[in-house]
Amino acid sequence: MQVSGKTILLTGGTDGIGRELAGQLKAKGATVIVTGRTPERIAAAEAAGYEVIMADLSSQAGVDAILTAVKGRDIDILINNAGLGSDHDFREAMPDLADNDRCIAANLKAPIHLITNLMPVLKSRPVAMIVNVTSGLAIAPRAGGPIYCATKAGLRSYTLALREQMKNSRVHVLEVLPPVVETKLTAGRGSRKMSAQACAAEIVQAIEANAKEANVGMTKILRLVESISPALARKIMIRF
Repeated sequence: MQVSGKTILLTGGTDGIGRELAGQLKAKGATVIVTGRTPERIAAAEAAGYEVIMADLSSQAGVDAILTAVKGRDIDILINNAGLGSDHDFREAMPDLADNDRCIAANLKAPIHLITNLMPVLKSRPVAMIVNVTSGLAIAPRAGGPIYCATKAGLRSYTLALREQMKNSRVHVLEVLPPVVETKLTAGRGSRKMSAQACAAEIVQAIEANAKEANVGMTKILRLVESISPALARKIMIRF
């Protein structure tokens, strides 16, 4: 899809992968509406010329704020990029279920609600696209992050089914599976991380190519291993 002239709604667009995505899409001529939840980052995005919607997607109020802000707008591309991590490791401490619930809401419930509510608008466009950012961990989980992995695996399953539903429509469905990327979410998790800029560049390339699935960076290797031996992929990733 040619992004020039398109209006894009990008969740989590004030930091990390989302901020890089916003910049690269804007540079290609797209109008990018971003969402964020931190006042300082929102102010920085507004100063850079973006329309910003303040919304915490771990709550229904955050989803409703986005839908209210874009009501009546012609959205061509919806990118569900926002995500939260959540600790759930009994080897370390008892899990915080309220924190787990926020992760589930932001990573799985919010994208489903946004897609459902915006589908009539997307279907009305000459061409449209839904981009769901999952994770390499949707393929094989790691022991220390079962809630995050479960939400991404859930969104992957939803995306696969959604793509089949939309195959005869004008709405293209793309899943993006990033590796570990250098963001605040992955702080302290090793040193072999992909830069947010490089990750965003591969996502933009996949959008322009109308790809169905974009295995980004090291996820390409994981997918190769998984295609040969799913058990080996799980064995490798469970200790990651």
